[in-house]
Amino acid sequence: MRRRGMTVLLGALLTALLSIGVLGAPVPYVVLGPGPTVDTLGREDGKEVIQVSGRETSTSTGQLRLTTVGVQPGVKLRSAIQGWLSDEQAVVPRELVYPPGESQEQVEQRNAEDFQVSQTSAETAALRELGYEVQIVVKTVAADGPAAGLLRPGDVVTSVDGEPVPLASRLTELIRAKPAGTALRIGYTRDGVARTETVTSSEQDSRPRIGVGIEQQQPHPFTLSFDLRDIGGPSAGLMFALGIIDKLTPEDLTGGRVFAGTGTIDDSGEVGPIGGIPQKLVGAKRAGATVFLVPAANCAEATRNRQPDLPLVRVGSLDEALDALETLRTGGTPALC
Repeated sequence: MRRRGMTVLLGALLTALLSIGVLGAPVPYVVLGPGPTVDTLGREDGKEVIQVSGRETSTSTGQLRLTTVGVQPGVKLRSAIQGWLSDEQAVVPRELVYPPGESQEQVEQRNAEDFQVSQTSAETAALRELGYEVQIVVKTVAADGPAAGLLRPGDVVTSVDGEPVPLASRLTELIRAKPAGTALRIGYTRDGVARTETVTSSEQDSRPRIGVGIEQQQPHPFTLSFDLRDIGGPSAGLMFALGIIDKLTPEDLTGGRVFAGTGTIDDSGEVGPIGGIPQKLVGAKRAGATVFLVPAANCAEATRNRQPDLPLVRVGSLDEALDALETLRTGGTPALC
């Protein structure tokens, strides 16, 4: 009898040890959870997130919080099971976050670069909204290219065949919209004088080109910078753009409310979709947000994962986001998901 009891005890102990070993084994997944939120109008580590010098800025009684997703890269079975059972976490294959052939450090470096690009695009879009137009400046002219002898470094390109060129990307689109060998009327200013030259595009690298290198400039009489670390990816663009506009205009965009949101933004102010919307909604709710700004393309997913008492406002552009904030300040109802 004693021997049987000892056998049962040893069997139970062995099973427990095996279970512990299995639960502690690594699995090819990552766990996504709510990450920190940051008020773009506020301070982090004692410094303003959006810094402006050379111009007075306004203060806000509310908040504009960007949202993030926390990533747990080294996952063991125990954590994966907990994530699968959680309403706030998601367990996804590791390769969706860390593609094969890329190290974790390489992915994090790319995310940091995307974050920098999001800040630059947010600045461009916000300043355009405030009336600071972009200039497309010729930096170089290929000696054997189509524009040689016609355009010069320092020329500011304004149009192609009468179509305005508000951004560098638009200039490229207009040139590539017609086959190589097309005579294009290039509008530009030189020393403040408007001029036009006809430049016939040629094929280079299998694409129509006119043989100039350009730079996008946006003159403004103040400096603007960001101070925020340990966050990556492009999804903070919308909230950065709104924060810039709020600080540079006397009106309080928030009306004293706590807004959270997410979304990429490009130079033209278009708001694009992002990942991790369920986790970002949880993070926003925890941070006390009363409204969440959702990229239009993410509305269906956000609706499936909505948080109690957190209205989802649909935005497809910076203009739509500003209109939504104005509507809420005046007691109206904006477009909802």
